Amino acid sequence: MPWPKSCSRDRGAGLADLWRAKQIEYTQLRTLCATYKPFWEVTQDALVFACRKLRLDLSFESQNALMGQYAKLQAFPENLAVLQKLKQHGYKLAILSNGNPEMLEAVVKAADMQGLFNHILSVDAVKKYKTAPEAYQLGPDVFGLAARSMLFVSSNCWDACGASWFGYTTFWVNRGGAPLEELGVVPHAQGRDLNDVLAHVERL
Repeated sequence: MPWPKSCSRDRGAGLADLWRAKQIEYTQLRTLCATYKPFWEVTQDALVFACRKLRLDLSFESQNALMGQYAKLQAFPENLAVLQKLKQHGYKLAILSNGNPEMLEAVVKAADMQGLFNHILSVDAVKKYKTAPEAYQLGPDVFGLAARSMLFVSSNCWDACGASWFGYTTFWVNRGGAPLEELGVVPHAQGRDLNDVLAHVERL
């Protein structure tokens, strides 16, 4: 990873954590204040803030390199095989993401997942980020189904909780063994990776 020059590798994890936290915070603030900005730009703003907060020298070259890596994030090892099995079982698959369409296209291509999804849905269509109801409504709209009839899978507990509030049947992929959010709602099921999602679906 091309970290800023003043960032040692052992500080890289701190930068990554703060970058992600600010990214999500900015999406929430912009949705609350109706000041939408594409996710790529929000992600870049969060990176600039995180580097300033940690007093890291972020050159234009480092910023471009880091953003370029973000566009090529790799999927977890089991993801492709599990999605292929779900597709073979006849399930319709979709992505519902805060990412703008160009980002999603790049990530799907990098993960070699072209052709797996019936729909790739971006909140850019409604100009509001999750957990806004308008963002979650994209799923029922394209499939013509009630939210409760679909399994919404997320690695973010806040997202799974938001989807549960909206009315989806939800599954939280809790890879890090994190505690549940204190929101008065819980996902309908959880596991450690997508293999657990597959096992859950097969039990239904």
